[in-house]
Amino acid sequence: MTLTLHNLSSQRGAGQKRKRVGRGNASGHGTYSTRGLKGQKSRSGVSGLKRLGMKKQLLAIPKLRGFKSHHPKNQVVNLVSINERFQDGQKINPRSLLAAGLIAKIKEPVKILARGQLTLKQLTFEGVIFSRAAAAQLPAVKNKTALRSRATRKK
Repeated sequence: MTLTLHNLSSQRGAGQKRKRVGRGNASGHGTYSTRGLKGQKSRSGVSGLKRLGMKKQLLAIPKLRGFKSHHPKNQVVNLVSINERFQDGQKINPRSLLAAGLIAKIKEPVKILARGQLTLKQLTFEGVIFSRAAAAQLPAVKNKTALRSRATRKK
């Protein structure tokens, strides 16, 4: 007889039935459900790993501490970078900053910081957040500021 998939079978006694506990006394595993009478091991909610003597290993592995904020972090652009990559009268928004290579993602918020002096004139800013020091430089250079999507936040 050749061995094929349809005539394969496990040997006698190879497969054991699962122990079903808590299914009545007639099953042989009722009442205390193979846990014994009292004590920590008989209670619910006790970790099986802790019961098996693995408490030291559980304590030794590193756990994830702290938290991770769901709010995206601002992408930072300095005034020095704007002076280098843009000309007078241009519109500065997340799309133009991405094209200039100053930010990585268009969906995350952009904040302009006041590192350096803004020397360009007639710039139009849209959809960006300013630090207080950067916002203080804008009127000095007479720039138009259109903050449509986000306003300057105070902390």
